[in-house]
Amino acid sequence: MQTYLNVAQIVLSIALIAVILLQVRGGGLGGIFGQPDTVFRTKRGVEKILFQLTIALVVLFITVSILTLRLVD
Repeated sequence: MQTYLNVAQIVLSIALIAVILLQVRGGGLGGIFGQPDTVFRTKRGVEKILFQLTIALVVLFITVSILTLRLVD
């Protein structure tokens, strides 16, 4: 059981890293030329899916980590 949880934790961590790296950071070069970079906008489409997937992966990762700690004893 411990081995399966360790493998799941590794797979979840790689997936979490990949999803975080795929997210677009909105700054760009606009701030250099005086354009406001703090404009409020909503997440749509792929950006929203990546955001929700990130939250789900974090919850799963934390759950598997806690289960792994519980089974060590």
